[in-house]
Amino acid sequence: MNETTYSLLMMVLVFAVMYFILIRPENKRKKQAEEMRSNLSLGDEIVTIGGMTGKIVQITEETVTFETGEDRVRIQIKKWAIQTNERAEAKAKEQAEEKKRAKKSRK
Repeated sequence: MNETTYSLLMMVLVFAVMYFILIRPENKRKKQAEEMRSNLSLGDEIVTIGGMTGKIVQITEETVTFETGEDRVRIQIKKWAIQTNERAEAKAKEQAEEKKRAKKSRK
């Protein structure tokens, strides 16, 4: 193998490693976030990227209106600004725990 072929092979190998370590997981996280935002429903407890929390009272194609606290202040934000859906996360965590219990009971 000559030096040029070796250099080219190393560059391809470095790109492949970077893809599997950095690019692929990031694309996966983006896809999960987009799926979470498209599955929002009325009554969901959300947290925005700015740290505000509240309950969804209205959903449109691009925006979400939610109420904060007992004072019932309504705030309208873009869907991309939603970081987490507390109800969906709690449900996923509960399902994961049930799977763990099921595995332990099989043993």
